[in-house]
Amino acid sequence: MPQTFETVWKELKKNQYAPLYLLAGDEPYYTDQLASYLEENALPASARDFNQFVLYGKDINVGTLLSYAKRFPMLSDRQLILVKEAQDMQGLDAKDTVRFLEDYIVNPLSSTILVLCFKSNVDERKAWVKAWDKKGVYVPSKKLYDNKIPDWIASYCHEKGVKISPKALQMLSEFIGNDLKRIANELDKIILNLRADESIQAETVERFVGVSREFNNFELQKALLNRDVARSNLIAYHFSRNPKDNPIQPTLIILFNFFSKLLLTHATADKSERNLASTLGVNPFFAKDYVTASRNFSLDKTVSVIKYLRQADAQSKGVEVGVISEEIILKDLIFKILH
Repeated sequence: MPQTFETVWKELKKNQYAPLYLLAGDEPYYTDQLASYLEENALPASARDFNQFVLYGKDINVGTLLSYAKRFPMLSDRQLILVKEAQDMQGLDAKDTVRFLEDYIVNPLSSTILVLCFKSNVDERKAWVKAWDKKGVYVPSKKLYDNKIPDWIASYCHEKGVKISPKALQMLSEFIGNDLKRIANELDKIILNLRADESIQAETVERFVGVSREFNNFELQKALLNRDVARSNLIAYHFSRNPKDNPIQPTLIILFNFFSKLLLTHATADKSERNLASTLGVNPFFAKDYVTASRNFSLDKTVSVIKYLRQADAQSKGVEVGVISEEIILKDLIFKILH
């Protein structure tokens, strides 16, 4: 069975190494974390010159890989063969060569740690992948859905022993999206500059990441759900003055996700914050926003808003309307939502 990042990470921390690691998926963060740890810790520094080989898939084929894997370590108990971008390796789709790889997987050399890192998903139906899953360690790494990012950020901060405010958490997830590596880098930068016992607040994110705590998509969403006309238009004006930092597409995606969940809120009988958080898959802190919005936007109005958002998305791509500035599209959208 495929293993999770957390399980394998704990094993590595205990100095427990397997002879085969297959790290694959469209979320590079977990693959890079495991690969970096193996590269830095599988062998002592004194043994790396002759026993640690970092290769790239485009430079080798299956035969070359096996010639490395089958050699014995020199003056060391083991060797590490780590292949980055293994999806580019020649021979993985050729039956006459891949069968040799399958033979090695079934009976790997105990003194070799062989690591294949794919920047894409692997076809789990292939015989060599099934064999690897059975005999070695296979860690699939999938992109997180956007609604899971806040929880991931909160968990990352918890592991680092740092508290983060809900608004700061929302700002980071909205500004960066589901790029876990970038989120981790930004959090590490913030944490490095925190004072002892200082938590991550909205102003901290503004200072170190660059996103405005007053004028961002989260604040626009909040202004709209509260039907605050003046505030909504003020944020839209700020966006129009800083178009490079505030493109319309992320705004439309965030608002579409919110009003889609608001549609589900209207269909939910139990509108307690706890039940809504579970039903909508959001942080409990933000469940109250959907309660407020359900009072300010009827079911019919919510359906209309979703239609307006689809129209704005088409306009932003020049569908049937020609070229319209993002400023005009956003201002028109806000007017339709609020009136």
